[in-house]
Amino acid sequence: VMPKAAHIAIGVDMDGFKHVPGIWVQDNEGASFWAHVCAEMANRGMADALIVCCDGLKGLPEAVEATWPKAIVQTCVVHLIRAANRFVADHDRKRVCAALRSVYRAPDGQAAQKALGEFAESELGRRYPSVAATWKRSWDRFVPFLQFPPMLRRVVYTTNSIESLNYQSRKVSRNRSQFPNDQAVV
Repeated sequence: VMPKAAHIAIGVDMDGFKHVPGIWVQDNEGASFWAHVCAEMANRGMADALIVCCDGLKGLPEAVEATWPKAIVQTCVVHLIRAANRFVADHDRKRVCAALRSVYRAPDGQAAQKALGEFAESELGRRYPSVAATWKRSWDRFVPFLQFPPMLRRVVYTTNSIESLNYQSRKVSRNRSQFPNDQAVV
């Protein structure tokens, strides 16, 4: 018996319909795995990707950009908020999240940078400097999000739809914890 992960991709077409272009079962992930996944989707007919929202998977942004050069790779804002709150005391998390809203709800990159600077200079920002540092490290992957109108931002700011699908998949696979081969999992 060996544990493996099932990696699932969800796509939304131009008509707003969600699709699952594939499920890949793999022992581990990395740049070569994601390059294989992107190449397989391209070979199966996915000609282009407009926006890819991901949550910090190693090698995925580079694989997407190599396969679809015009694609915008967006960091999941929800994961960015969680990562920023990693070292924040439990009693301060709600206040930090409320203060960060002005960053990810900003009308453009300049306003977001100003809001992040104001947060960093605030009492909470001085108490938790790792919050602003986390956002600054991810800034290049966060900023593309700000060029979209608010209606589209709601669709691309999080990977929650895939996490919901993963939750449903876990409910099904929990009843049968072992599979004879990878294809049976798929």
